[in-house]
Amino acid sequence: MKTTPKLFIAFMFSMTLLTISCRKEESVLIEAQPDQVLEANSNVASLLQRTAMNDGSNDNIVDNASCFNIDLPVTVAVNGLEIIVDSEEDFDTIEDIFDEFDDDDDSLQIMFPITIVLNDFTQVTINNTDEFENFSNDCNGENEIDEDIECVDIEYPVTASVFNSNNELIETINIMNDEDLYGFVDDLDEDDIVNIAFPITMVLSDGTQMTASNLDELENILDNAKDDCDEDDDNDFNDDDCDNCTTDELSDVLVGCTDWTVDKLERNDNDLEDMYVGYQFNFMADGTLSASTSSDSFSGTWESSGTGNSISVLVNIPNLTDFNANWNLHEINQNSGETKVDLRIDGEDRLRFESNCTESNDGTGNGNIDDTALVQALTTGDWYVTYYFDDFDETTDFDGYVFNYASDGIATATNSNGTTNGSWSTSSGDETPLELNLNFGTVLPLDELAEDWDVLEVTSDIIRLKDISGGDGSTDFLTFERSPNGTGGVDLGSIVSDGIWTVSSYLDNGIDETIDYNGYNLTFNTDGTVVADNGTTINGTWSVQNAGNKFVLDFGTSMPFDEFNDDWDVISVSDTQLQLQDVSGSGGTDTLIFNKQ
Repeated sequence: MKTTPKLFIAFMFSMTLLTISCRKEESVLIEAQPDQVLEANSNVASLLQRTAMNDGSNDNIVDNASCFNIDLPVTVAVNGLEIIVDSEEDFDTIEDIFDEFDDDDDSLQIMFPITIVLNDFTQVTINNTDEFENFSNDCNGENEIDEDIECVDIEYPVTASVFNSNNELIETINIMNDEDLYGFVDDLDEDDIVNIAFPITMVLSDGTQMTASNLDELENILDNAKDDCDEDDDNDFNDDDCDNCTTDELSDVLVGCTDWTVDKLERNDNDLEDMYVGYQFNFMADGTLSASTSSDSFSGTWESSGTGNSISVLVNIPNLTDFNANWNLHEINQNSGETKVDLRIDGEDRLRFESNCTESNDGTGNGNIDDTALVQALTTGDWYVTYYFDDFDETTDFDGYVFNYASDGIATATNSNGTTNGSWSTSSGDETPLELNLNFGTVLPLDELAEDWDVLEVTSDIIRLKDISGGDGSTDFLTFERSPNGTGGVDLGSIVSDGIWTVSSYLDNGIDETIDYNGYNLTFNTDGTVVADNGTTINGTWSVQNAGNKFVLDFGTSMPFDEFNDDWDVISVSDTQLQLQDVSGSGGTDTLIFNKQ
């Protein structure tokens, strides 16, 4: 019985020592590492919050506002084409639509309601244009100084332990993203003591990684980086297309691909590309270049320097002064069967070369096109213009002209006044696999034919061509036939209005959706109505335009035939089959084939 008090006293003494020990460990954690303590309203806390702010400039192509962004998905109408933007990759689609034509007026309409995310990650529902403008008008202008720091990113997670003024641990927090960090700093109280776990890794705008071992180093890195880059808080969506370009890449492309043609040339607000249809440019690794036609050849030089969006390309061709300038490399665009190099000067003058090759990994050009049928037909016998449409029918301007095309690229147009010499060549088309490049110089009316024409149809008796104007985006049509009295080919209207038709193939930008139309029979009535019937009737309208070059369908909102609502290019037509194609504003290609039963 006498041992009990002793045991009790020993137990209490041990517990006291244990308590003192634990408290001492807590005290050491705070006081031994003062360079890891983050205090409210300190400079480093402000820098952290500014770095974590929501950057609203990434979607300026949509909202023209850098102080908020739009929560995706959002539906917009771009130059009249409705698209759903559900990721940042779709911003490139919008840019492609804007860039399709150089001289048109681009427009974007947001479909409300939408949700916007402010700098502090607050979400606000916007119901109409007036509400939207109330917020956008409060944003700073383009490239004005703002609070957010965009030149450095913090790598997460970051761990923080929060103590009160009594050195008591409140909680341990894992900060996983910018929104977490912004809210964490925003909620700091002056009585709170926050211990940050180091090291912390940050990534600068140029990709350099920096590591901070304490708050002083963290503060220095953020402070030095805050104004160390172009935050791109402007609405020029075209100014970053060459972020990762190098002079080596440019050289590989220009030298690796051959027979470059002039896709666009604008100097002092004058469109000059039509003057250089038929010219082929070749760039050599030693800095020389050549430009040639079927009858002339010109020599020059080229060189490049700089990095990224600041690469300059100096072109000098003494006898072709329209090309001579110190250009800025704007973009290198490589697609299947086609490569383009876009050069600019101060956003005004523009030179874009195009080659029908895709740059391979070893730097050699490939991607030859099959022009056998076109060349064989074109270089055999006489041809006459039986249809020319440029805003209106101008076919009679070419009455009396006979066209001949030699295998060496020389073209002639002969009428009672004599012969005009020109040139022709083939290359990869913009909307079709093949294009025919014509150039008869400045002689009227033959100068109208100086274009890179997409080839719609080639037979031994007819060649049908189209061109999308680089100015207003309108479509021109040109048809050659063997007889000056040609009718533009078969009578499309008479063919489709005779008999019952079915959908044998429908590819929506490469996706086969033919199954949606199985079981439907279509009747194209002579009054311009069309009926699709599978037991349930769907009504629409049809028409033939531009001398059989366009086939227009409209089924209203009736699914699935609303997919066919468009003015389709006629690729080929026979008594039993009609093949159509449409290239959307975003660059996707749809093909539709009807077969007669």
